[in-house]
Formats: sequence, C-alpha cells, structure tokens
Amino acid sequence: MNKQSVARRDFLKLAGGATVAAGAVGSMARWAGPVLVPELAGAADRAPDLYLAGTDGWISLPKTPAIPPFHPDNLAPLVDDAHPQWGTFSTYIFGFRNITGLDDRQKSNQKNHAQHSAPMFWWDEYDDALGNEMRVQVTNLGLALRPDLFDAHTLHWHGFRNVIPFFDGEPTGSVAVPTGRDFTYVYRPRDPGTYMYHCHVEDVEHVHMGMTGLVFVAPKQDKDANKLNLGASRPINKPYKGFLYNDGDGATGYDRQFAMFLSEVWAEAHWADAHIQLPEWSDYRADFAMINGRVYPDTLAPNGSVDPFNPQRDPDGYLVPVPGYEYLRYQPLSSRITCMGGEQVALRFSNLGFREQSMTTAGVTMNVVGRDATPMRGRDGTDTSYMTDNVNIGPGESFDVVFTAPSFTGGQGTSGKGYDVYRLYNRAYIRSNNLAPSGGFGGQQTEIHVFPHGALSAQQYPNHWGL
Repeated sequence: MNKQSVARRDFLKLAGGATVAAGAVGSMARWAGPVLVPELAGAADRAPDLYLAGTDGWISLPKTPAIPPFHPDNLAPLVDDAHPQWGTFSTYIFGFRNITGLDDRQKSNQKNHAQHSAPMFWWDEYDDALGNEMRVQVTNLGLALRPDLFDAHTLHWHGFRNVIPFFDGEPTGSVAVPTGRDFTYVYRPRDPGTYMYHCHVEDVEHVHMGMTGLVFVAPKQDKDANKLNLGASRPINKPYKGFLYNDGDGATGYDRQFAMFLSEVWAEAHWADAHIQLPEWSDYRADFAMINGRVYPDTLAPNGSVDPFNPQRDPDGYLVPVPGYEYLRYQPLSSRITCMGGEQVALRFSNLGFREQSMTTAGVTMNVVGRDATPMRGRDGTDTSYMTDNVNIGPGESFDVVFTAPSFTGGQGTSGKGYDVYRLYNRAYIRSNNLAPSGGFGGQQTEIHVFPHGALSAQQYPNHWGL
C-alpha cells in the first residue's frame, strides 16, 4: 500500500472526477430509458430475495487415515460450543451461510458457522413484463478464527452473461464487501442453465477454502401453459415437472432434478489458513474430492436444510441437523439421486475444483443437453446433444444432462431394500477414493436409487428425495 498522503490538488481531481461520473450516470438514466444502473438497483424499495453471510467455520471429513499434521486439524472443535451434542469436525473453511429472515442476534450467531458447499439457489428467467429481478444481499461477518484477516468478500456469478460490472463481483471492477458491511447484488438472468458462484477476492484461496456454490436459472418454458404438449412420446397425463432450457420440443424436460457440485480439499491449505501459515500453491494436491461438500458414503445421507427460500433453523438461527447426522450439519446437501423407473432425471453438474473431473454413471446413459448454461443446439437449431455414460468436467465448467431411469427390476442385488442401485462416481479412482491406500476415505461417489412407480411423491425442491 502506498502510504504517501493524498495532496489537496489530487484530492480535488478525484472529487471532480467523481462528480463528473455521477453526472454521467444521472444523464444516462435520463436518456437511456429503464436501464439497470447502480443507484436504482441499490434502492431499498424491497427486501432481498436471498441474504448470504460470508464467514469461516468447520466441516467434517473422514478423520482416518490421518494426514499428519494437517488432517484432522488439532484446532478443530471436538464439539460445537453452542450444541455439544452435534458431533465433531475436522476441517477449517471459509464459506457462506443463508441468513435470510434472521434478526441481528441470530445473524451474529452465524459467525464461524459457514457451510460447504455454499447455499444452492435458483431463479426464474427474467421476464420484461414481470420485472422479476433477483436481489442477493451479502454481508461480511468476518473470520472468527482469523481476526487478523480482514478480507473483503464478493459474490461473482461465474459464467453469467448479462451482469453489469458494478454487480459482477470481480473486486477490481466492482464493489467488495468489507467486514461488518452489506451490499445488494441485482441480477436479470436471461439465459437459463446451470452456473456456479464464488467469492472473487483472493480467489484461489477463497474458492478453495469453500466460498463456492451452485446457482441455476429456470427457463420461461417452465411456466408455459402449452408445455403439456411438448414431447410427443410422453402421455398427456404425465407432464414434465420442468425443463432445463427453452427447447420448444420438450427435449430437456425432466421429472426430477439434482445438483452435483464438485469441489476439492487440499488438507494442507485448510490447515495453513487455520494456523496462520501460507501454503505453497504450486504443491497443490486434492486430498478430498467431494460432491455437494460431502464424500461417500456421506453423499447418501439425508438432506439437511437446503431449500434457500424455506430454511429450517432453530431459534438461535443455526441450521437444524438431521438426527444421526449431526456431524454433517454444515454440509446439508445430499447427492443421493432418487427416482422412479421410466422418469426423466436431470443432473446439473458444476465444477469449482482445480482439476478436471470425470463423472460416470454405471449402467445408465446420459443425454448431454447443455454445457456452460448453453443448450446443445447449433446456430440453425441443429440438435448437438449426445449420449454418453461419462462426462469430463473441467474447472469452472457446468454440464446439464438428462437420463431416463431404468425400469424397476424388483430391487435385485440390493438385499430387498425395495429399490435398484446404480452408481455415479468419478472415473479417476484416486478421486473417487480420495487417495487413501486402505480405501478408508470416501470420495466423489454417490448412488442412483430407482423405485417402483408410485413409491415417491413429487419433488418439492432440487435434490428433494420425495420419500
């Protein structure tokens, strides 16, 4: 930082420039019509649709075999101070929390209670007639374990095409949120598909430490009154529950949808941030490869409070854990896929790890219908989707796939559990098994459970099981 004082003349230049810029924005608002400009978007004319807090916290990853001295971290709380009965933790993170609707006391309680992956959220495609902008307010609660770090935070919607720089979240061209402050992002999402978001301050560190999550945009076709007529091969009494894109023919329709957010943990980097050390990033190695912030078999555990618009919290604002899975309290999103034979199932993959992932569905064929929030259609509308059982997903990429659930066979090979089991896993064995010589660690694996017709209720939100 340049410690020289600002001369009076320089100060007047800066002030004059700001005055000119403010006048220019005002003039733009007068002649350009109803555009999205910062002072209009920041007006407090309604509450935000989602309120996120950036802070630090702890999550639970398998503690054996150990990676001394980095994992499990000896600073990790053996119990949660507020709720001693809620299990142990192992790994320090930075992250976000959904604090929508909390009062000031509840909000302050969430410091040092971040989650991974960050809260998943979604919004309808922007409609000029409805004016359905999305507003996401972000506050910075600070880092409880590292009060010496006053890093600001931002929310960068990765791959989002129509954001103005003021709301982009890239700190050199937009606004970053210092500790104790708030900022409201305003979006008009016009391009359906699967995206991801992350903090863009010290982005290598903050992304890897866990300030990452999945976001998607639902197409206008979801609300089209004529959608029952899309997809000539489907019975008229069994309409699609949704679509991935405005396809016009039902090709991207689904009955159930599941988000698959891929991330990694290098134990040494997380330990270093907890112990006031600096990791050597050129030594990067992913010790844990995760889906939705969990490793197998925890990927199969039930969902916690994951609906961002109807969160389940106790009177102090803390996430309510699933009984028996209290250690996953800050990893609330399950990766287990449940469906009924013959249903169309959409998987939304996004990867904010630093390595390519190779996700395979054993015994199930996927139709890749979208990539990077872009439908697989040529400029002339030619269908470029393709069938595969393996999708290679690079860092920062997203894929939208749909598969037809195999017919229910009676639970063969599942010890009478009442559903058929298929596996979804990372084809790179060291990532599906997290490098453990003894196989003790889980990894990027989950299961597809196929039930008989009538066994499941309709999905209430993405990743909901319907049981």
